[in-house]
Amino acid sequence: MAKQAKQKLSSEELSSFCAQVAMLLNAGMALYDGMETLAQTHQSSPSAAVYERISREVTASGSLYEALKSQEAGAWPVYLVEMVGIGERTGRLEEIMNGLSAYYDRESRIRRAVTSAVTYPLVLCVMMLLIILVMVVKVLPVFRGVLSNMGLDMSASGSMMMNLGADIGTVVLVAMGLVVAAAVTCVLLVRTRHRKRVIDLLRRAFPPLRRITRRLASSRIASVLSMMISGGFPLDEALDMVPAVLPDDDAREQIARVRTQVEEGLSLGDALTKAELFDELHSSMIRASCTVGSVDTVMARVAGDYEERVEDGIAGLVSIIEPTLVGVLSVVIGAVLLSVMLPMAGIISSIL
Repeated sequence: MAKQAKQKLSSEELSSFCAQVAMLLNAGMALYDGMETLAQTHQSSPSAAVYERISREVTASGSLYEALKSQEAGAWPVYLVEMVGIGERTGRLEEIMNGLSAYYDRESRIRRAVTSAVTYPLVLCVMMLLIILVMVVKVLPVFRGVLSNMGLDMSASGSMMMNLGADIGTVVLVAMGLVVAAAVTCVLLVRTRHRKRVIDLLRRAFPPLRRITRRLASSRIASVLSMMISGGFPLDEALDMVPAVLPDDDAREQIARVRTQVEEGLSLGDALTKAELFDELHSSMIRASCTVGSVDTVMARVAGDYEERVEDGIAGLVSIIEPTLVGVLSVVIGAVLLSVMLPMAGIISSIL
């Protein structure tokens, strides 16, 4: 387990872990027996050491919360660990684990959508770079060499067109190289301790990404409040758990203001409306739910709606990026080809 800090479970694995623990508890198994069973089940998996360590810790302490908390820093999400602790204290661990499984399943879908949104355009950029590089470095020089060996001279307009095509290809080549280098740098930095700073910079630089991040924050806020309130936890305790899952400082500051306003006597619905964390329709739904006492149900519905909006936003962004890159690639390659073909056509027509 010396490498546990680096052996974090993915969102899919976290969802599976929570679902399996809930299933074992539902079957009436003692927690230490259940974790021992899980450890044996995952003996041949890459996360075998994780389950083995948890099984030992649960057997020693009798508490899943203590077992997760004892892992190396960052091995488990703070939100999951604290929710497990609350579930154990209130005797509703099975319900909490089911909620966490659904939560991390949603996170997994969002992560896959983000990965797709980044990977495919990046692959297109690399393809564009390679194609233009071949055209500029190989095709045009070979064509010039063929004309020279044939003892043919191009007209001034033909020569100018060929040079223009080469210049266009070179400019686009440099520009796309910078774009790919910047994208790869951002991807690498996101995996380091500079992750938060890079994401904040990207969010501020690109309005579509800012909108997606805001919807993601709204989805997580609603999801956490739904789980906590349905579990019977006090509202102030539920609001205390929300900042741990939010993607940016702005959303955390807004929730802090909501927490303060609720403490001052404002209703949750009114506080969330003033913070503008949800649109008018969903804010109205939340205010109404506070009146009739169905906040957890409405929050679950709101979380689902905003999750769909996040996925739609990512898909929309990709749908814009992909055809744009394909269009740019087509125009540039067409310009380079024309810079070769038109002078050739002129020479052939002059010979004939």
